[in-house]
Amino acid sequence: MAGESTHLEVRNLTKSFYGVPAIDAVNFELRGGEIHGLLGENGAGKSTLCSVLSGLYRPDSGTVSLNGQDVAFRSPQEASSHGIGMVYQHFRLVNSFTVAQNIVLGLSKDQRPRSMRQVERMVGDLAEEFGLHVDPSASIWQLSVGEQQRVEILKQLFRGAKILILDEPTAVLAAQETDRLFDAVSTMVDKGHGVVLVSHKMAETMEYTDRITVLRRGKNGGSVETRDTTPAEVARMMFGDSSAAERTTFDTSHEVGEPVLSLSGVSVLGDHGLPAVNDVSFEVRRGQVVGVAGVAGNGQRELQEAIAGLRPLVEGTITVADTDCSNAGPKATMQAGLAYVPEDRLGVGLAPGLPLEHNMVLKSYDRAPHSRRGVLADAAIEKTMDMLVEDFDVRGNRRGMRVSLMSGGNLQKAILARELNEIHQVLLAAAPTRGLDMAAAEAVRAHIVDERATRRGVLVFSEDLDEIVHMSDVIIVMFKGRIVGSFERDELDLDQVGLLMTGSGLDADDASDQVSAAS
Repeated sequence: MAGESTHLEVRNLTKSFYGVPAIDAVNFELRGGEIHGLLGENGAGKSTLCSVLSGLYRPDSGTVSLNGQDVAFRSPQEASSHGIGMVYQHFRLVNSFTVAQNIVLGLSKDQRPRSMRQVERMVGDLAEEFGLHVDPSASIWQLSVGEQQRVEILKQLFRGAKILILDEPTAVLAAQETDRLFDAVSTMVDKGHGVVLVSHKMAETMEYTDRITVLRRGKNGGSVETRDTTPAEVARMMFGDSSAAERTTFDTSHEVGEPVLSLSGVSVLGDHGLPAVNDVSFEVRRGQVVGVAGVAGNGQRELQEAIAGLRPLVEGTITVADTDCSNAGPKATMQAGLAYVPEDRLGVGLAPGLPLEHNMVLKSYDRAPHSRRGVLADAAIEKTMDMLVEDFDVRGNRRGMRVSLMSGGNLQKAILARELNEIHQVLLAAAPTRGLDMAAAEAVRAHIVDERATRRGVLVFSEDLDEIVHMSDVIIVMFKGRIVGSFERDELDLDQVGLLMTGSGLDADDASDQVSAAS
C-alpha cells in the first residue's frame, strides 16, 4: 500500500539539448512507500527526467523538491547524499573487483568502513534484509546478470538511498530472476522507500506499480492510479489514438512485386548470449515499405544486425534478392543487394575520423572510378561527393573536415546518400530520423519512400510509431524477439499496435503462432 507522504516532487521541469527540449514543463511526484511506473516511447524524455533526478543533468528551469525542500543537484554524488540512487540498465561494475569492493568504490575515506571484512559483513546483512542474496566476496565476473543487478541495488542501499530509480530492470532478467527482483522491491517499499520503475513492459507495470506517469514527446501524457486504469488507456497516453493514421497521406495505389528480402525462422542471440530474436519470418517485396514497430530492447537491433550480416544466426535463413545471405557476412550481403542505414551513425555507419569525401566512398573506394591500380583517385572521389551532397542536400561540410563535426541530420543524409548511390535491391533503415529536426527528418523520409517508387523494397525499423504509420505499407510489431502482429495499412488499428508493443494481454511464447507474417 502506497504511503501518503511525498518523498519527491518535480514541478515544470525543462531540459533542452542544442535548443531542442528533451523534457518540457514536466511534473512528477513520488510518494514514500510506492512503486511509481514511468512509461513512454523511446525519446519521450524518461531518461532525461531520471538523469536530472539522479544529478547527472541540471535542469534549465523548474524545481525539484525533496521532503518539501527545494534541491538542486550538481552531481550524482550530491543526489546520492540526499538519498537518491539510480540503477542503470547497463551495469557500472568493475568485473575484476569483488562485490564488496564495487559497493564501496568511489566512497571517501570518511564514508568507507575500516576494513573489507567489515564491508562484507555489512553487505551481507543488507542483502539478507532486502532479499538481495549475493556473495560479498565473489568477483563480479563470477556472477549472473541477475546477481550483478542485485549488486547495483545493494550499492545504492549501502549509500543510504531512500529513493531508487530502476531503469528497465527486467530487460536482461529471466522470469525467475524477475520475480526475485520484485520481491526485493516490495520489501523496500514496505520499509518506506520510494521506487521509480522505468519500463516498457505493460504487464509488469500494471502488476507491480501503485501509480503510472506517462511522458509523450517530452511532455506529460498523463498520470493515473494503476488500479483505476487499463492497459488500453495507458497505451493511448503513450502512443495517441487511431486519429494519427487518418492524419497521414500516403499513396497505396500500387502493385508490389516479388520478394527482395525473405526471413525464415530466424533466431539470434544477444550480447549476453541469451535469445534476442526467436523464429522470425517475413518478406519485403519490390515496391513495398515494411515498417517494424516496437519498443527498444525487443530484438530489433539484433535482427537488423543479423540481416546486415553483422551478427550470426543461430537458426533460419535470410535471402536477399535470391541470394542466401545466412551468416554470409556484411560484404556478401551488400553485394547481394542490401543497402544499410544503421541506427548508430558514427559507430557503425561512418568512420568519424575521416572526411566526408572518404566516407561517401567507403563501399566503392576499391574500384573504378574511385581508385585505379590500388591508388585512390581523389578527383573522382570529390566529384562523387559533390554530386551526392547536392542531390541529398548535405550541409555543414568542407574538404578534409572530420564527419564527427557535422550535425546529426547531415550525417544521416550522408549515409543515406552513400547507400542509395550503390546498386541495391532493398534498403534497410534503422531509426532513420532519430534526433533529427523536423526538416531533416522529412527529407530523410522522402528519400526512403522514393525507394518504393523505384521498385525496390524497404524495411524500416523505428521506435516512432507515427513515423512507421506515415511511411509503411505493412506494419509488423516485435515484442520479446518475436513478431506478435502484422497489419496491412488499410486495416491498421493503432490501439491494438500500442498494446502489442507493450505486450499487454499477449502470451509472447505463443505469439508467433497466432499471427501471420508480413507479406
